[in-house]
Amino acid sequence: MRREFFLTSFIVFTLVAAIYFVWPPVVWALVLFGTLFLIGVRDMVQKRQAIKRNFPLVGNFRYILESIRPEISQYFIETNFSGVPFSRQSRSLVYQRAKRQLDTLPFGTQRNVYDVGYEWVNHSLNPTHPDPKKMRVTIGGPDCQQPYSASILNISAMSYGSLSKNAVMALNKGAQMSDFAHNTGEGGLTEYHLKHKGDIIWQLGTGYFGARTLEGNFDPELFQDKAVTANVKMIEIKLSQGAKPGHGGILPKEKVTEEISKIRNVPMGRDVNSPPAHSAFSTPLEMMSFIKTLRELSGGKPVGIKLCIGKRREFLAICKAMNESGIAPDYIAVDGTEGGTGAAPLEFSDSIGTPLAEALVFVHNALVGFNLRDKI
Repeated sequence: MRREFFLTSFIVFTLVAAIYFVWPPVVWALVLFGTLFLIGVRDMVQKRQAIKRNFPLVGNFRYILESIRPEISQYFIETNFSGVPFSRQSRSLVYQRAKRQLDTLPFGTQRNVYDVGYEWVNHSLNPTHPDPKKMRVTIGGPDCQQPYSASILNISAMSYGSLSKNAVMALNKGAQMSDFAHNTGEGGLTEYHLKHKGDIIWQLGTGYFGARTLEGNFDPELFQDKAVTANVKMIEIKLSQGAKPGHGGILPKEKVTEEISKIRNVPMGRDVNSPPAHSAFSTPLEMMSFIKTLRELSGGKPVGIKLCIGKRREFLAICKAMNESGIAPDYIAVDGTEGGTGAAPLEFSDSIGTPLAEALVFVHNALVGFNLRDKI
């Protein structure tokens, strides 16, 4: 719609300018009104937009205003703090620091510190300079042979395919330079993730991309070949994600290029299905067995699970299975329903799944209650 609007505007303005400078006023008026008449006739006979059909010519203003609505909102209505998921102030700060410009605030905070919901951090009268080496956490339970010292801030899961190869390489270069981890997302482990030798968390979703048979089942040998790569530091089983919990996905066959086919080990010329649930396990005890298998195949590297909390009894069943089997993931990544993805239906993003803060507290308390928190 925006492209059609700009193209139409360009043509109209070009005609008006040419007519104005070349032809006399009478011809100019005839051509102008003739053009508007033709646009009105086109609106009357088209069947895609009811407003333009019922209100020829005039109805176009509705779509013109709609096309510039985001710009009007961004530049004239949105405040420094009202934008979501990141406010204008936060975005500006990122831009300033990326360009090495002044990023300090000379006249104090612009926020109302007495607003309901305002949050702050209490400082100490004896501040010390933190040691970056201590701002890490060791991930790896008693069964893990290659524990990983992870930064407390890392790059979250984003797949190659949704990101370009240049974006993936840039993120991995940043991970390598600053010694933190880069999560591959469920789209598979690619050469672009490995080029700059940054630490990698290899995520396995329900499609097992890069570690699957052509039928979509988990392939232990293919997984082992890639999991033992030196830069792969941890394995993550994605059970669900906050943006679309309980929802699978389909990669249309038109998007399955030769490169994507090779990376994900999927057939050409067919839609690729990511089912809502895993096929390698169906119960909490089977999940624990799968975690043990991945840990062994990877040479003892940490194996974690990622999930958005839904029915709480199901997570409690997972905790129970950990105690019964004696097997536990090395870490749990809790994803809130606030998460984003380009493949999320609006109903799922807005109304399904537990928000992050509440989910994180619940998972922590559940693990404490099952006497598992010191292992995970």
